[in-house]
Formats: sequence, C-alpha cells, structure tokens
Amino acid sequence: MIYRSKAPLRIGLAGGGTDVSPYSDLYGGAILNVTVSLSAYANIETTNDGKISLKAFDRNESESYDIGNTLPLTGTLDLLKGVYNRIQKDYPFQTQGIRLSTFVDAPAGSGLGTSSTLVVAILGAFVEMLKLPLGDYDIAHYAYEIERSDLQLAGGKQDQYAATFGGVNFMEFYEDNKVIVNPLRIRSQYIHELENNLLLYYTASSRESATIIKQQQENVHQKKSASIEAMHNLKQQAQQMKEALLKGKLHQIGEILDYGFQQKRMMAANISNSHLDDLYTLAKSAGATGGKISGAGGGGFMIFYCPGNARFAVMEALQKVDGSFMPYSFTKHGLQSWTVE
Repeated sequence: MIYRSKAPLRIGLAGGGTDVSPYSDLYGGAILNVTVSLSAYANIETTNDGKISLKAFDRNESESYDIGNTLPLTGTLDLLKGVYNRIQKDYPFQTQGIRLSTFVDAPAGSGLGTSSTLVVAILGAFVEMLKLPLGDYDIAHYAYEIERSDLQLAGGKQDQYAATFGGVNFMEFYEDNKVIVNPLRIRSQYIHELENNLLLYYTASSRESATIIKQQQENVHQKKSASIEAMHNLKQQAQQMKEALLKGKLHQIGEILDYGFQQKRMMAANISNSHLDDLYTLAKSAGATGGKISGAGGGGFMIFYCPGNARFAVMEALQKVDGSFMPYSFTKHGLQSWTVE
C-alpha cells in the first residue's frame, strides 16, 4: 500500500515577517500570500523488512533505521525524522516497516516555504495512512509545532497554513499561536492579470533563513524602533495588497511591492545585499514597477511585477546575469492526500 500527498509552495505578496514571534504575539501580524504550481511531495510505502527507510529524492539523501527507536536528529533528513518521531509519540502505530520518500520542486532555502511545505506534505501522508482526525487548522499548527518546538527551527507561521489551505489568503496572526485564514474571493480576470504580470526569478543562490529570522526576533526583543516600525508598515502593506486585489486596482501592486521591499530591508541585516539590490534595480530599469525578495530574504527567489508587456523587457535584462525564471501558475488547492492500493 502506498500513501501519497502533495502540498503547494507559496509566494508571499505582502506582510512578510509579521507572522514571526514575538512580533505577532505583541502586535498581531498580517500576511497575504498565494500558492503556486510548485509542490512538495511525500510517499509512505508499507514494507515487511523491519526498517524505517527515509529518502529525499531531490537532495539525494537516504538513511535507514530499525523499527522501534526514535530516529536521531543528525542534520540529515531531520524534517522527515521529526514528523515520524512526533507521529509515533502522539499516535503510536505498529508497522512491519515503512519507506518514506519526499521530493520538492524548488531548492531548500529558496524562499518559497519549502521546509514547512514539506512537513505539511509528510504529515498529510501520515494522516492518510493512519486516518487521523485532523482538520486543516490542526495540520497546519501541528506542522508549526514540529518545526519550531521539536526541531527548534526558527521561522514564522504563514508557510504551514498556506501549504495546508492553498489559494489566495489573507492571514492574521495573534498571541497564543492564534491564526485566522481568510480566503479571498478575487475575480478571475484580476488573478489572471496578476499571474501574467508577476515574474518568479531564481537568483541562483539559496540562504539559511534561520539566521535572518533570529536577528529579526532579537530586534523585537530589544525593542529596536526602526525594525518594529518597519514591521508595522509591512502589516499595513498586507491590508493595501488585499484591497488592491479585491478591487482590481492592479496598477497599484508594483508600488505596494516596492514599498514593502524598502520596509523589509529595515527589519534585519542581510535581508538584501548588493547583488539582490542590483537585480532589483535592473528589473525596475527594464520596466518592473516593484518586487520583493521571497521569504526571509538573503537570496533564493525574487518576484517582479511587470505591468503591460514589461515582462518581456525585464526577462531580457535579467537573462544577462546568473539566475533563471521559474514558470508557474496560481493554484486553488492546498494539501491533498490519497491512497494507492
């Protein structure tokens, strides 16, 4: 028997960073994101070999352990191990052996929420296999707990909820891990135009988001006014983006993104760097009206808003430097799981 699942990666459009504690606990956060046709996949195959076998096909990593032991966190395949260990702790199950394998359509550290989305996908496969009574909010929060508490990985809350719910969502974050997901009903013509105008560009570099996020958290702990004020402004940016999309004011989106790009640089050091700044300047000089660094910053993917037919001039300009464009489409579905007999 094989139990499969897939969960979509996401593009954050506004409010990035305000979902991270302690800011969201103290002031409340707001983010607008949309899932795309790049996914994380998980497969659980039952076996009779007495082993827990793990494999990440995209990273070419594999390990195998005897049944009955907590899997050791060694820095390799820890996301897979973390989910397995937590499931066995909360929902113990007997098995003669399982083979857990994963694949992600984008590199780790790319800023599209790959790690959290992978955890959601793995959880989805276990929920399918064990028929666990978990709803969307349960799964998203469970994934958050595994990453932040069990594995002690720094980060926010949006990725787990985006991967689980899917679509275009305005999310609110409060103390005590309270999250409200508001699906947005946006007219199809506005969605098609946004998809047409928004370029997804891989900068040919990945980054360790934890370092940037830890500094952002420390800035809030130390009550650094410039950093906190930037987060307040980014929360307001999420409201502006929501209104622009719902009312079809697409001509404002580039400006809203540009405002967020300037604000996010003030949250923590290394969110941007000279190379990313040069890419941003080059894209704007070719016709983009705004953009952002996806995720925590420091590298990975960037997005650029290119109204009219500006996308072609922007692509031509950026093709002269290292990097590549990633084709995508927006998706409406979040986590999906199924069984193959």
